[in-house]
Amino acid sequence: MKTRERILECALALFNAKGESNVSTLEIATELGISPGNLYYHFHGKEPIILELFERFRAELEPLLDPPMDLRLEIDDYWLFLNLLAERLAQYRFLFQDLGNLAHGMPKLARGVRLWLNQLKRTLAAMLAQLKAQGQLRSDTLALGQLVEQICLTLIYSLDYQRILGSPGEVRLVVYQIMMLVTPHLQESLRPATEQLVQKYLQA
Repeated sequence: MKTRERILECALALFNAKGESNVSTLEIATELGISPGNLYYHFHGKEPIILELFERFRAELEPLLDPPMDLRLEIDDYWLFLNLLAERLAQYRFLFQDLGNLAHGMPKLARGVRLWLNQLKRTLAAMLAQLKAQGQLRSDTLALGQLVEQICLTLIYSLDYQRILGSPGEVRLVVYQIMMLVTPHLQESLRPATEQLVQKYLQA
């Protein structure tokens, strides 16, 4: 692995473990066993590292957030989508542990996060609209719009909320919480099977 990639991997692990604000470039260099000058050759400070990690996060999620227009989804596909999304958020969780302060100090990151969040919301809205068109959801457009906001909030903050409560932060609980948000909007005939799946996530 090239030094640049090693720096990114090491920074990601340290940021996730300790929080970005508690990690210096000197600590990253020391952890890797390279000189601070070598790290500076690749990244002129911590901000470029953070921005590149965000771009990598965004690029890895791009296929999920830009599905083919003619893709037909069943309700089970939606749960898989949420699981994959939550796994990727967990892999880059440092970005969301103190998102307000991190974005405030880095305007370029703030713009990127806003664009990404808008893309996420458009994708979720499109998927819910498709499920409604297939007769699998019963709620009106306004209620589904609010559901999109609730799903986004849960995706972004649930892992950190779990850690505040002393839990390591589990992806399955994020998906479980979102399933509990979505289930009341399902048609009655779909609820029993979904509720069984919800319990499997909770007990996994």
